[in-house]
Amino acid sequence: MDAVTSLKARLAAMPTQALLEEARARRDARGPARMTYSRKVFIPLTRLCTDVCHYCTFATTPSQVPAPYLSLEEVLEIARAGAAQGCKEALFTLGDAPERRYAAARDWLAERGFSRTIDYVRHCAEAVLNETGLLPHINAGVLDEDDYRMLKPVSASCGLMLETTADRLGEKGGPHFGSPDKVPAVRLASIEAAGRARVPMTSGILVGIGETEEERIEALIALNDLHRRHGHLQEVIVQNFCAKDGTKMAGIPGVEDEEFLRALALARIVLDESVSVQAPPNLNDARLGRLIDAGIDDWGGISPVTQDHVNPEAPWPEIARLEQICASAGRPLAERLTVYTRFVAAEGWLDPAIRPAVLRLADSEWLGRDSAWSPGIADAAPGSPDAPLGRTLPGPVSLQLHALLDRAADGHELSEQEIASLFATRGAQAQAVVEAADALRAEVRGDEVTYVVNRNINYTNICTYACTFCAFSKSSSKAGFRDTPYLLEPSDVAERAREAVAKGATEVCLQGGIHPAYTGETYAAILRAVKDACPDLHVHAFSPLEVHQGATTQGVSVADYLRRLKDAGLGSLPGTAAEILDDEVRRVICPDKLTTPLWLDIVGTAHKVGLPTTATIMFGHIEGPLHWARHLLAIRRLQGETGGFTEFVPLPLVHMESPMYRRGQSRKGPTWREAVLMHAVARIVLHTRIGSIQCSWVKLGADGAAAMLRAGCNDLGGVLMNESISRAAGASHGQELTVDSLADIARAAGRTLRQRTTLYGRIEKAAEPA
Repeated sequence: MDAVTSLKARLAAMPTQALLEEARARRDARGPARMTYSRKVFIPLTRLCTDVCHYCTFATTPSQVPAPYLSLEEVLEIARAGAAQGCKEALFTLGDAPERRYAAARDWLAERGFSRTIDYVRHCAEAVLNETGLLPHINAGVLDEDDYRMLKPVSASCGLMLETTADRLGEKGGPHFGSPDKVPAVRLASIEAAGRARVPMTSGILVGIGETEEERIEALIALNDLHRRHGHLQEVIVQNFCAKDGTKMAGIPGVEDEEFLRALALARIVLDESVSVQAPPNLNDARLGRLIDAGIDDWGGISPVTQDHVNPEAPWPEIARLEQICASAGRPLAERLTVYTRFVAAEGWLDPAIRPAVLRLADSEWLGRDSAWSPGIADAAPGSPDAPLGRTLPGPVSLQLHALLDRAADGHELSEQEIASLFATRGAQAQAVVEAADALRAEVRGDEVTYVVNRNINYTNICTYACTFCAFSKSSSKAGFRDTPYLLEPSDVAERAREAVAKGATEVCLQGGIHPAYTGETYAAILRAVKDACPDLHVHAFSPLEVHQGATTQGVSVADYLRRLKDAGLGSLPGTAAEILDDEVRRVICPDKLTTPLWLDIVGTAHKVGLPTTATIMFGHIEGPLHWARHLLAIRRLQGETGGFTEFVPLPLVHMESPMYRRGQSRKGPTWREAVLMHAVARIVLHTRIGSIQCSWVKLGADGAAAMLRAGCNDLGGVLMNESISRAAGASHGQELTVDSLADIARAAGRTLRQRTTLYGRIEKAAEPA
């Protein structure tokens, strides 16, 4: 008995309960506990079709429609309505090549300069992509490899239902009789052509049109064989047949409940782990929870704007109701894009022309962004001190997550994968992470919120480095749009330091671009000027990159150069230029900057010569949770060796003027959920190593910072006075906050404000906020 025959026999003999249990186990082992869906708008480009399936009411004749095709303006009107409602997918559904059957279709196309329907599809998809930003997903029937390649620049994914491999269903009296495009070999050839063209593909089977369970298994095996050859199937839909009035199959009963649940479970067991299993929720409204129990992980597209034109009798479920059902099952609902995660992350699947549109809509896991919020925008934060994550539905939290959080609270180091799993949590599980972080904050730091009165002085925005994210540098075409190039003399820097002291500052933070004329003596001269002017002022200055520049130009070791700066009055270093401590990412966003080992070596050297530093992460661009995990572990391990970090500061990307975003090469910064979890997970991972987690009100806004104070943060940083780097990137939260404003943020979180020194000493005579 060969492997296929053996598999068919085993599955056919399995009791339903055992089948469902195996399917659930396989589904649960695939990754994070969640259900996904795509928020879409349905564009029925034409209802004419060359085929005559006996169960279909979508296909019709020219006399029954106002025009053979929707006009481009009608298509765009639908797409614009979808974009206004937050949709991310434009689903083009249409009959197979109607020009092969109807002169009306041929004439309509010819009048507009098209010879084939698929050419008009491409034209409309390109317009939708360019004018609305929605990602087209094209279901255009049987296509060849050249057609798929033609669609790649304008379509993130395509789809073609296999339906069945049973040739007998195309014989006289069968549902596919008279439908040449429903011949199984024809459809399999088209799905394989998509694989050769490297197009992310959706397919599926139709259950209840006269096929047997054995034939369903055969269809699933055929799809899986294609996927194993090309790796292109992102999901397989298991769709239950629903009889429709006015068709030849109107009297055929729908598939029985147990039979359909078995079909879902069979799909999960037969298909490779990388392929999702989807069931249409609008055709199964009364049994949605049971579908989850059968091993599915995706609901497909749901539209808040348009009906399901193929099944108009079955309205979409309300997304809020679906969220409740999924949350109760312990699998929170997450919005995805029409193209699945692994195809965005891997090379060769997305055409460069469509990739920028995908990045604009994506989060760090390449799922859909969960709100319109981005760091630096003026809109209110989605969360609050009472609900840092925003609206979160109750649901079960796994014992594994509780155990992981308990281990971290006991001071144990988590693995990369464990940390990444914390970032992947959603719903009640994410809420458990946030609550654990806030409990650790209370244990370590109590209810005081600290801040420092400081001034940022950026002495030049001229820089020789080519960091693709930086809008502050004004040295080349990568410059942003808010400022012109400038260079402050040491005397100018000293004067700004005097002004800061007059306003009550205890710290100045000095950083700038890497000016081509700067040497180690330049930095020393700036430091001397400030200390001569303000002997008691703490100077927090010079990024590791600037230290490297200074030591290299002086021809001395980093340690010797740092000792020289310390002797001249340097108090501590900002731990900037870290970005993401993973060279896979650094090679893209800052290719000529310090490598990860070099950054860690310079910072570790600073600690060893007695100069404390902060630690930062700049996130929300091209990296993902595994990179965040590696970064946090690098910081934790270095702190275990040196003890020199004073605080950890997450810095979410402000994307608006970032050159890499403007070129379509990055996301729009982290989502709100990701920003909250970065602060919370940092508290958890760095517990027993770094006691202070700071949030950036410049990037998050005052309301966002208040929410972070209930997600593991204890520090608001400084009043800043003239912060310019985030402003250059497009942030709209201002350049300075008063102490009163910081006190308001703390009060909003139910906490008290206390001034500190740079190194977290107490300042007993701090001015009381009003």
